[in-house]
Amino acid sequence: METYTLIVLTLAATIRVATPLLLAAIAGMFSERSGVVDLGLEGKMLGAAFAAAAVSAATGSAWAGLGAGIAAAVLLALLLAFATVSQRGNQVVAAMAINIMVAGLGPTLALAWFNLGGQTPQLDGPGQRFTSLVWPWASTAAEHPFPGLLYAQLLSGHNLIVYAAAALVPASAWVLFRTRFGLRLRAVGENPHAVDTAGISVTGLRYQAILISGVLCGVAGTYLSTAASAGFTRDMTAGKGYLALAALIFGKWKPYPTLFACLLFAFTDALASRLQGVALPLVGVIPVQAILALPYVLTVLLLAGFVGKATAPAAIGVPYAKEK
Repeated sequence: METYTLIVLTLAATIRVATPLLLAAIAGMFSERSGVVDLGLEGKMLGAAFAAAAVSAATGSAWAGLGAGIAAAVLLALLLAFATVSQRGNQVVAAMAINIMVAGLGPTLALAWFNLGGQTPQLDGPGQRFTSLVWPWASTAAEHPFPGLLYAQLLSGHNLIVYAAAALVPASAWVLFRTRFGLRLRAVGENPHAVDTAGISVTGLRYQAILISGVLCGVAGTYLSTAASAGFTRDMTAGKGYLALAALIFGKWKPYPTLFACLLFAFTDALASRLQGVALPLVGVIPVQAILALPYVLTVLLLAGFVGKATAPAAIGVPYAKEK
């Protein structure tokens, strides 16, 4: 019974850990399907995490924090769009510049505003965080291991952003593959010249895609600081933007395979947390450093084995200049 409970709790933790990865990966999917490399996922998430925590602490409202997080990520997305689409700058350099800028700016502003060593105040007041939603009869169901514990831990007990992220997968699949906007977006990532010839604005489509990416990164960053945690800390994204990008590549820029990749990476992260201090047969206690490195080692192994089979949009990373 203990093993069964441990498995269920690990799967529940996997869902929570996968949420920001999934939001960021879908954000990158829209951007990269339009032909813009989105290495700025990390910076947009981190900027949103700081803005959401700061505003939530100041106003006492997690919803105000969500709005601030989205606004911060959208501003960063607009900066990236201006540099890469309007000015046709190097997409990788521009994105990395945003990541570096936000990594230093967030803790600096937190230190200046709150004087807490680069952190925001703890979000403990009512309404400052997105709390878990308990489904009907979840407490009673938890008393019965199967299937009650599955219902109480896997379906119930998550916050609103987790459920929104789950709904985002079929919604994004529908938008990308069943709508005119999705068709045009995929076309501009494959052959922007053909799209331009058809009288459709390549710049407009890419701006829209990058703005969608900003909104989703804003939600992901807000989740990190006002749902998964109780405030902003320095470098709290811890490479999740890059993991999301790896999941996107592993998922071949498609929503459902990307969801699977995010769950796989999140499972290794959740499993690593459970393995800390546990003695395994014939192995003993695994060093903490090796456990913490497990998700990133898996990322490298998966990309080394599968990235060659994933075909990126043909025009990705190539600035487009309208022919005269």
